[in-house]
Amino acid sequence: MAVTADPPGSPAGAQAEQSGDRAGDGRFSAAVAAVTSAFGDPTRREIYLHVRSRPGATASEVASDFSLHPNVARHHLDRLAAGGYLAVTLERPADGGAGRPSKHYRASEGPTDPTVDLVGRRDELLVSLLTEALALLGPQEAERMAERVGEDYGRVLARRMEPGEGQRSLRGAMHAIADALTAHGFAAHAEDRGSATAVVAEQCPFGDAAAAHPVICAVDRGMVRGLLSGLCDVGTSPIPVVLSSRARGDDACVAEV
Repeated sequence: MAVTADPPGSPAGAQAEQSGDRAGDGRFSAAVAAVTSAFGDPTRREIYLHVRSRPGATASEVASDFSLHPNVARHHLDRLAAGGYLAVTLERPADGGAGRPSKHYRASEGPTDPTVDLVGRRDELLVSLLTEALALLGPQEAERMAERVGEDYGRVLARRMEPGEGQRSLRGAMHAIADALTAHGFAAHAEDRGSATAVVAEQCPFGDAAAAHPVICAVDRGMVRGLLSGLCDVGTSPIPVVLSSRARGDDACVAEV
């Protein structure tokens, strides 16, 4: 099979190189944001290494070992769990007592270097396959499928972060969702807007694929909805998530509830 390409010095080749550079810069920025969000705090880095060497540690144990208030220790642990660096399980007291199960934290299974997983999360070949499949489905069915897949994945993420019944406030859940999305390449942050809370994404891990097929943005809406359903008590009716995206012509990529 013969493959031809525009020479690097040609206008088309130069444009392709610039586009590739911008996409590479975006992926690098998103990876830096994800790592910084999880490990930018020196105490949080030490806590991660501590839990990695002591699987099953609790927030109370971490608080005691680091001379922190339990809420501060729990905050650091939850940020690491939101990024996928720690796994959380609910376990009852070892003596079989009747107390409530407590959260136990362990380093997630995966590469020794957390940045290795970040680099591999966006597979361009799979994204190309996805966009072709979406085009064959047609816009309406493709959007329903994309949102359903995103919601299912959001629920999986929420179970890893908050096993059992979610007890976070809506505001707290949205801030945790921003951390989770950042770990997946969105470089997101939460903003409190009066009575509403929004998650703003500075980067899109789908890159040019989302620009060519804005229906992919439905994955983002589904992820937020799935995460919400697992992180806080939303009742029987799902909370409506209003999504704007640059791919659809909006000024920013924002999920607001």
